This record gives sequence, structure tokens and C-alpha cells, in this order.
Amino acid sequence: MLRSKRLRPLCLPLMTGLLACTLLGSCAETVLAQPYNPYADGHDDLAPVAADGTLRWGPFYKSAAIQKTYERLWNLGACRGTNKAITVPVERNKMMIDNLPEESFTGRVRATAGSLSGGMVAFTEGATVDHSSAVLIAQLHPAGVTQMQVGGSTSLAAIKPGMTVRLRTEVNDKGRAAEPIRAIEIVTPPRDFTPDAVRSHQFDTVVGTVVQARNKLLIVKVDAGKIRRLTLPLADDAVVMVVDAEQIDLIAPGDEVEVTGRRWSGEGAMGAGTVFTSRIVVTKAPLQPKGPVQPGPNEVGAKPGL
Repeated sequence: MLRSKRLRPLCLPLMTGLLACTLLGSCAETVLAQPYNPYADGHDDLAPVAADGTLRWGPFYKSAAIQKTYERLWNLGACRGTNKAITVPVERNKMMIDNLPEESFTGRVRATAGSLSGGMVAFTEGATVDHSSAVLIAQLHPAGVTQMQVGGSTSLAAIKPGMTVRLRTEVNDKGRAAEPIRAIEIVTPPRDFTPDAVRSHQFDTVVGTVVQARNKLLIVKVDAGKIRRLTLPLADDAVVMVVDAEQIDLIAPGDEVEVTGRRWSGEGAMGAGTVFTSRIVVTKAPLQPKGPVQPGPNEVGAKPGL
């Protein structure tokens, strides 16, 4: 089930701006691509997961400036391993992530960036959200092999096009449901998953991809059978649960997080330390109940008829 991606060396200074703008609330969703490093010493050929299930990270380069300078010289045909004034700093710039011990962390999410392939989750340790605490950065493996589990309750607003949902409903021959949907699960199916065909006038479990979710209406595409497009009304009190999903965009500030990985707090690390993450488990923060509607500023103390 693992994808055959080659390891890329990591240089987190190149990605610092990505998470920094996330913490400021204006982050682009795209994960920065990592350039080829000519001094990777063959680590690009290693599979990202060892036979025993351990993730392989390979080298991490502390300084982006040294990396870029070396690559420029390499591309010009210079610095082919003979000038120690260059090669020694280059070697010192390299740190093997796989040699770091694995540790476990628990805390609360502060921000996220990117996707399962190379994304990042900023978090602070502790049971409560403390904005004065030092921020750690959970770095997900660039090959997308970090084990991720996201679970818990969320709102209807969390359902976005492209997500996979699971629900129970009955539809007619045109794929329309007469009864509003009251329970929806957001899931990440296995890569080899094949959905069952939807049968008309049968109360079935449906697994499909969200096409549209707005105005209390959910449109879902199912890649099996004759009925491929479902139009489903949503109940006002519909319950939405995230079930073992592997989607970083379902993680929000305040969610509880458990991280297992290898921490680096030296040169080139982000925040109080970068945790090269093998496993991350996120539990959604409980939904806050909606409070009573308060009168507007022009209505406070107003007399009837005025």
C-alpha cells in the first residue's frame, strides 16, 4: 500500500516561511518542493519505509545558504569533492535524522500547513491551549508515509469538495433522497477501496466523494453502479464525525494531538524544535454549543413601536 517515492533530503529553512505565514493566518496550501541535492550520498535511492516499518528520513541540511552555494558550484562543474574548504562545511551542514531517538509528545494544535506529503503541524505541549508556550513543529514525511489519524466531531462547514464521506440513505432512481441526512462520517478509504453500487429505493450505506456542500444540500459522486450522483438534503441538526481520516485540512487550532517522532532542536530547526513525525493522532476539540441570539446594538433597550 505504500507509494514508491524516493527520499528527498530535508532543509527546513526553506520551509520556515510556509509555516510562519500559516501562524499569521495567510498561508498558502502548497507544500514547497525540495530541490535535488548532489551531496545526498545515495540516500535518494532508499525506500521511505524500512522492512520493519521504520520510516527513513535520510539527511537534513541545517543551512539553506550552504546548500544553495554548494549546488551552484556543482552545477558550474566545480567542487567535485577535492576542496576541503568547501566539502568540510558541507559535511558539517548535514545531520542524519534517522540517528535521532524517537520521542512522544502530547499537546494542542496551533496551526497547519500543506498535506500528508511533507506538511507540518505546529503545536504546543500541554493539555490546554497556551499561546505563551514554545511551539514545536511536527514535520510529516515528504513521501506521505507518516501515519495520521484524525477523529472526533466537527461541523457541517468542515465538509469540502473532494472529501470522502460515508452515510446511510435511501434514494430514488435519479439519486435523490427524500429524507434529510442526519449523520455523516468523513473518512479516508484505503487506496484500493472500491465502493458498492447505490441501489434505488434501498436504505444503503453510501461511500462517495463530495462534489458540493452548501445551502443545506450535499451532492456526492459514487464511482460504482448506475446511480453515480446523489442529491442529499441535510438536516439542521446533522451530526458530522471524522473517522480515522488522513487529511491535514481537517485539523484545526485547539485540537488535541499526540506525536511520535525524532526531535531536532539544533541549527535549522523551526520553533522550539522540529519533530520528524512517524505517527500523529489528532482528536478534534469538542464543538462549542451555539449560544442564544443576542439583540443587535440598535435593539438594546428599544421600546415596542419605536
